[in-house]
Amino acid sequence: MAGRFDDLDDVGGIEEDEAEAHVRGVCFKTGPPERTGVELEWLVQDRSDPRELIPVDRLDAALAPVEAPGALPRGSRITREPGGQVELSSAPATGLGACVEAMAADLAVLREAADRAGLVLVGRGLDPFRDPPRVLDHPRYRAMECFFDREGPWGRTMMRRTASLQVNLDCGDDSPGVSGHRYRWALAHRIGPVLVAAFANSPFRDGRPTGWLSARQATWGRMDPGRTRHPRHHPDPGTAWAGYALDARLLCVRGAEPGDGTESGDGAAADWSAPAGLTFRGWLRGAVPGLRRPTLADLDYHLSTLFPPVRPRGWLELRMIDAQDGDDWIVATVLAATLMDDPVAADAAWAATEPLCPGSGPLPGPVQVPEDDPFGVPADPLPSDEVWRRAARIGLADPDLAKAARTCFAAAGSALARAGAPAALRQALTGFAERYPERGRCPADDQLDALSRA
Repeated sequence: MAGRFDDLDDVGGIEEDEAEAHVRGVCFKTGPPERTGVELEWLVQDRSDPRELIPVDRLDAALAPVEAPGALPRGSRITREPGGQVELSSAPATGLGACVEAMAADLAVLREAADRAGLVLVGRGLDPFRDPPRVLDHPRYRAMECFFDREGPWGRTMMRRTASLQVNLDCGDDSPGVSGHRYRWALAHRIGPVLVAAFANSPFRDGRPTGWLSARQATWGRMDPGRTRHPRHHPDPGTAWAGYALDARLLCVRGAEPGDGTESGDGAAADWSAPAGLTFRGWLRGAVPGLRRPTLADLDYHLSTLFPPVRPRGWLELRMIDAQDGDDWIVATVLAATLMDDPVAADAAWAATEPLCPGSGPLPGPVQVPEDDPFGVPADPLPSDEVWRRAARIGLADPDLAKAARTCFAAAGSALARAGAPAALRQALTGFAERYPERGRCPADDQLDALSRA
């Protein structure tokens, strides 16, 4: 589950019905919602010059001490992104407080290592100055660039210049109430635009305002919609996700891994590029003569190349939040986890997001269960693409988003008080609420204000 999770097993060749069943089975593992994880991406800048590109060998030297086994005391994992961003992924924790405590401990070690090298970890959704080269030469990333380059520059921007904050939570059980995976799937999408708007933190590109408070989210919105937007609603999210996954275009066809001794005889790098326009369903049906049949391992890899705002992987990944300055990652983690896991806060968040989902219908769960939906989720409970766009462009200047955000922060604050959560978590949430949603603002507004005063 959350934060960092083991790879799925490689199980052999498949037919279309097996693929659909596999996606439903591995992506929605049900059970009581208990665990929390968080993944933090950071832009890495020189302490003295934020516009300087960081050479790979300098970053390697800085991270070497903390990449050694046991260097991070709480077991988080450090990975690199294609543009040199650094990601820290927590181990899954039972309970929100334990998750935050563990990540804070490991992040302190990482920050200290960066500081010793004259580097700083910067929480921004989009690099405001630099357009770094791709520094990872894995065939996955070469194929990814090839795929996205067919439709514009946005894929390269996403890969090389963006950074996010991801909260990972259990899918939920099979009940029709607030702990059920159908309710939680819908709720994660409903609060998604609120999280985008409240934590928007990427208004600049190339040193100039973009016209978006979350240019990172705007970048995702311009990319392949079959892998970056949410699936169409279905009463059973497993069915919705299986259809979405199989109908998404192949980003790559996995081949030889670098260094496994199976590269071509002339030493050429492996080419994982996929045939243009081929979906995974088309691959299953033999749409490209001569292309080998897909295996479960291929399907699992394909699932890892889908990037919607909420991605099920046996747990729910909430992927829509910009990276945050300083320790504001704590606030985003606390808010998202509390709204999803506390039953009273969840119901309050559902009601607060009703204006964002005009076709939503009545509140699901134990309060009201629509007669036409045996799962307890209304017929059309998700925000539209336009709501997601408004959240990224104008944030909490949108009245419906602003009202929903204030209600969600208040509901989360009350839930933390009822649960006797650590005072530091309650104070972090309250302080952020007073600085931003209570004033109709987000972190991006501070950056724009600083520019106007310069």
